[in-house]
Amino acid sequence: MKNGVSVLSGQDHSDRGVQYRSGEYQSLLLNEGIQPSMSRKGNCWDNAAMESFFGRMKVESIFAEELANKQEALSCVFEYIEMFYNTVRRHSANDQVSPNEFEGAYFENCA
Repeated sequence: MKNGVSVLSGQDHSDRGVQYRSGEYQSLLLNEGIQPSMSRKGNCWDNAAMESFFGRMKVESIFAEELANKQEALSCVFEYIEMFYNTVRRHSANDQVSPNEFEGAYFENCA
C-alpha cells in the first residue's frame, strides 16, 4: 500500500517474520482481496528468487516513479516486467541474456 492506495492483488508471499504474521497485516491483505502465503518453517530459500526480483523491480522502476493511483502502479509493474525485465535486462542465471532470448534459444535448440 502506498499513500493509501492498494497496489497489489493476487497473492502476497513472505517469510515468517512477525510483522507478516500479525493479525493487523493479515486482515489488511484479506480486506484487499490478497491471499497471504508464507515460507515453510526452516525453509528460508523458497522465497529467495522472488525477493531478488521484487528488490530489483523496486530499485529499477517503482522507486523512480511518483505513482498517483492503482492504475499507474499496475502500468509501472507491467512495463517493467514486459518491456524491460523479460526483453532487455540480462540475467546471470541465463548466461547474461534476457529471459525472452534465453527462452527463444531453448526452443530453437529443441526444434
